[in-house]
Amino acid sequence: MTHADKGRAALRRAALSAAVAVAALAANDASAQESRWETSYPIIESGEWTGPRTRDGQPDISGHWSNTIANHNNFTDPQGGIPNDPNARPLGPREERAPSRVTDPPDGKLPLQPWAKKKVEEFRIGFHNPVYPGHVEPNARCAPGGIPKSLYWHGYEIAQYPGYVVFFFDNGTRIIHLDDKPHLPENIKLWNGDSRGRWEGNTLIVEVRNVNGKALFGRSGEFISENARILERYIFSPDGKRYNYVATFDDPTVYTRPFTVTIPARKWTEEDPATGWHFDVIDAKHDGDERIVEVFERVCVENNGGFGMPAAKP
Repeated sequence: MTHADKGRAALRRAALSAAVAVAALAANDASAQESRWETSYPIIESGEWTGPRTRDGQPDISGHWSNTIANHNNFTDPQGGIPNDPNARPLGPREERAPSRVTDPPDGKLPLQPWAKKKVEEFRIGFHNPVYPGHVEPNARCAPGGIPKSLYWHGYEIAQYPGYVVFFFDNGTRIIHLDDKPHLPENIKLWNGDSRGRWEGNTLIVEVRNVNGKALFGRSGEFISENARILERYIFSPDGKRYNYVATFDDPTVYTRPFTVTIPARKWTEEDPATGWHFDVIDAKHDGDERIVEVFERVCVENNGGFGMPAAKP
């Protein structure tokens, strides 16, 4: 066997190993899906913010959040399972499941260019029997989830600082600048892009540039290029307990027209039980009765556990 043959064989083994881990995670996802997801969500209108504010005047939206309709198995049929899954579970009528995350076009489908649609279809086949690294979803290698996937991968924490909103995800951090600082030079590309935002009432409006085009939307294989620009609106309810992420993606490299994505989310507090998905918190208390509400550090953060295994409690 030549060195080239050995190299290709090693790549195939690595890809297959990753696929096994992803399949195990998918099985765990399906077993709990019926109990933790909503099939619909309320529309939230932009308007005034009447809730508490941070010291620098931002609407106070800090805390633990998670999307409410599904994980990353399928982007346009969120509760429909992984496309082409050889072990798919039976599904009821489409109208009984959560709607597509694509809210424009109205048919809920992504307006992919023909070459991009073919690439997505090839990924959906290769995902279940990978023969080269491109068939492995980047999240399986602990790469950041990117936009928009980070918002429906697991629960996450939002923290606020003077002039900033920060998202702490399981596998990456996203900083939204609220000042007039210019975007990064175009040659600098990031998994989560470069974000500049402002508050208008109850809505955080964010312009995103400089994505690296490496992240996928999920196990269904959709993607954007490094030329994409995204205009996000995080619209918070008056009680501060929910928000809808409504974002317009403009990427003429991959798509025939701009499209809009809507992702609903709800807030989790110490009154909620830890779920291991939406609300990954330490189930412990300080010396007194105060509960420790702190997110677990998963394997992708410190690489301190077996691949695909849940994080160990500290």
